[in-house]
Amino acid sequence: MTATQETPMLLDPGMNLTLRPMRYPLFFDRFRDAIKNTWTVEEVDLHSDLADLDRLSPAERHLVGRLVAFFATGDTIVANNLVLNLYQHVNAPEARLYLSRQLFEEAVHVQFYLNLLDTYVPDETERAEAFAAVENIPSIRRKAEFCFRWIDSLAGLRTLSTKQDRRAFLLNLICFAACIEGLFFYGAFAYVYFLRSRGLLNGLASGTNWVFRDESMHMAFAFDVIDVARAEEPDLFDDDLKADVRRMLAEAVDCEAQFAEDLLGHGVPGLSLAGMRAYLEHVADRRLAQLGIPPLYGSRNPFTFMELQDVQELSNFFERRVSSYQVAVTGSVSFDADF
Repeated sequence: MTATQETPMLLDPGMNLTLRPMRYPLFFDRFRDAIKNTWTVEEVDLHSDLADLDRLSPAERHLVGRLVAFFATGDTIVANNLVLNLYQHVNAPEARLYLSRQLFEEAVHVQFYLNLLDTYVPDETERAEAFAAVENIPSIRRKAEFCFRWIDSLAGLRTLSTKQDRRAFLLNLICFAACIEGLFFYGAFAYVYFLRSRGLLNGLASGTNWVFRDESMHMAFAFDVIDVARAEEPDLFDDDLKADVRRMLAEAVDCEAQFAEDLLGHGVPGLSLAGMRAYLEHVADRRLAQLGIPPLYGSRNPFTFMELQDVQELSNFFERRVSSYQVAVTGSVSFDADF
């Protein structure tokens, strides 16, 4: 496909401002669905978790402490990449509407994690250490360095003028969709739902339900952008890029497995390091499948407790009517996930 001034392609340089005629209505539909998923931090009651915190074993307290330390900065890193790299290069106003909404959602997540820290970690010194986790906790620092390397990969790139520039952009987007939102956060969600399966920290799990829905939609939008760019410029998605993606996912799994070693190193009954590694490999293979790339591991999901969360396959999630996740939903919530 050849771009013209009248019909630019999605990654063409520029700042198209025309919403009519709309070139990519799917992106606008994503934006409208996200609005219907609006929630506020005030809806999440964490106070019921306080008694559970006293019931945790030392190993479980260590797990929770490391988990909230990761949460303290994880979504801020994602938001930074949105602002610094993604918004300026996706040249469709309907897509930028969604990215604007995503930035709002990342801010809500940051507020949720702030409340989480204030509730779970009342000591100011311990809270400060949690916020500084990217400097003083090696397993979290490694994940942060992985993220920062891909943020910096587009530093100074004002336009996607060449094939190499566009490949670099796609790798950045794939990293944040498949590795960070689609693997790092999904690993974190697994710990939360493991604790809930034991009747612990239901407030945390309730808030995580909302975060999970947002992250699933962020990931779906990013894969939509990748699919559109791939359809418009098939030569971008060549064997070299696929090999880069496989190496990227393998590194992400290793990063998250090191984090698992940290969280589970004191021994948490019912949650093994081998099981967590297999789960991460399973999720990584799912991300590769979404990109049409052969799997790396062939691992199955070992966590039966995930099935207890009323979790189904992602394949039908975004084809369903959004009435299952409207504003002000109350009671139990059923949602689909690519676990």
